[in-house]
Amino acid sequence: MKLQFNVAILFVILITLTNCHNDHHSPDLPHDSLFYIDYRSLQGLPDGIAVIELDPEAPNFGNISNKLELGVGVLPHHIYYNHTEQKMFTTALGGSYLYQIKTGRDQKGQPQLINATPIDTGENTVGENLFFTNDGRYFMTFMGGTGGPKDGSIGVFNADNNKLIKTIKAPIQDNPNQFIMYPHGISINEEKGLMMVTSTIHPDLSTGMGNTCTLLDLNTYELKETYQVADSPTDMSSPVEVLLLRGKFPQYALATTMLGGDIWIAPYNTVTKKYDAFTKVFEGSTQGLGWALEMYIDDTNKLYVSFADPGKVLVFDLSNLPQLKLLKTFTADKGAHHMAFFKTKSGKEVVAVQNNLLNIPNLNSGTISIIDINTGKNLGTVNLRTRYGILPESIEGTNGPSNYMHH
Repeated sequence: MKLQFNVAILFVILITLTNCHNDHHSPDLPHDSLFYIDYRSLQGLPDGIAVIELDPEAPNFGNISNKLELGVGVLPHHIYYNHTEQKMFTTALGGSYLYQIKTGRDQKGQPQLINATPIDTGENTVGENLFFTNDGRYFMTFMGGTGGPKDGSIGVFNADNNKLIKTIKAPIQDNPNQFIMYPHGISINEEKGLMMVTSTIHPDLSTGMGNTCTLLDLNTYELKETYQVADSPTDMSSPVEVLLLRGKFPQYALATTMLGGDIWIAPYNTVTKKYDAFTKVFEGSTQGLGWALEMYIDDTNKLYVSFADPGKVLVFDLSNLPQLKLLKTFTADKGAHHMAFFKTKSGKEVVAVQNNLLNIPNLNSGTISIIDINTGKNLGTVNLRTRYGILPESIEGTNGPSNYMHH
């Protein structure tokens, strides 16, 4: 009887995962509070990926049950599922820059990290964000490009065999009006055939900074426009993430600026089939906030934005765009960055906030905060720095994407 019950539960989970899509992740998944985290070692040991329990109601809250080491200095950076949620990847700032991660389940049905397969990224270095399309491609931003002082590239890969199809490059030296430089964030609207990437900062965090977003044709890879996302041409705001709203959402582009600490918005123009100019819709400094980073949308159409300094998550109403109405402010820790949404064992709706940005001083708490999204109360904090000697770099669900819409 016990075996039959476990098989039935596993079948339901598999069917649920098969029918999920990255932009429409089911809010009705069974309670699951085990998460994958990318991490960097603070003790000179290999960096890697771990499975961690994040339900503060669980007796083993904060316990790491499984780890997969990738190597010293690999610095795994962002975890992604492909568009069918059947494969998992992590990008990396070092090592091979991109890895496919094989996962499984143990005899008790608990997630296991099995191995990592490096993917050849060609000449492209410093892996950042991924976006999977439904036509068998995926796109990856490389903030380092081939290593030049004003470099950067986008890799186009075959999603079936992970082969690099094309490298998109557009140096600012060739055309200062339309270019790709230090790309980090990427978002795609497949219906409109458009892709947008941000221009953030040189990988060494000092050689150069960007203040633009660039729009490309998703199929020809031609550049359509480079937008200023800053107060002036000399304001190096460092746009870090971009989100092209799609599907049921009003058709706008949203961007966060890392050094500006702001949120910007641009409407889609049905005549030009591009986006109009970006305007600032939220100024972080007015709220004592800086280092705007990630944007997530939950299943109630609320926008969650993390601000690494001083470590806050702001929740906005999306129903009256281009206006953003601030609904709530959650307190996390310095370095508030990636998020994951789930329900605790008792049914509380929570967001897990990973608090660390590249181990930058005062932005590297090394914790994960669990916050009740209805009350704003912090239900528990895991300190990975003191407990394990590691810093969390990103977070993702073990049962598929732990968000409704990310990039």
